[in-house]
Amino acid sequence: MPSTLDRTDRALLAALQDNARLTIAELADQVALTTSPCWRRVKLLEENGYITGYQATLSPKALGFGITAFVSIMMESHTKDMALAFEQRLMQIPEIVACHNISGRYDFLLEILARDLESFGEFTREVLQRLPGVKEIYSSFSYKAVKERRVIPVSKQHI
Repeated sequence: MPSTLDRTDRALLAALQDNARLTIAELADQVALTTSPCWRRVKLLEENGYITGYQATLSPKALGFGITAFVSIMMESHTKDMALAFEQRLMQIPEIVACHNISGRYDFLLEILARDLESFGEFTREVLQRLPGVKEIYSSFSYKAVKERRVIPVSKQHI
């Protein structure tokens, strides 16, 4: 489906990704459209799944989260039921802000926020070690975020 995006669609996606609070009038100005066609194109991009939602970007530091940990999880079993139970439980834990099922030695990579090292240690003991099917946990800590904002490439060379 990406090949159906034209220059204007890509410009709309880039503008909204940069600032989702733009009004339709401001967005239309940025991409050289009038408001009605702009609104219709944005609705089509939403309906076709290119835009999956809108949200504010929050500062973990300002909210008191001083630790970002990347935790690799090895499962004791690779059954479908075990993976499903693990994934369903993860969805209920707000400190886990991202999770990827990955290839390699480990099965899952989690991004976790904690107030400090002590609270991360408690979280590991009380939550992570009790997740269904966990065999091994390996943690790494971020010293600083070098590229923090997740921006999906929308230029013609990429899609």
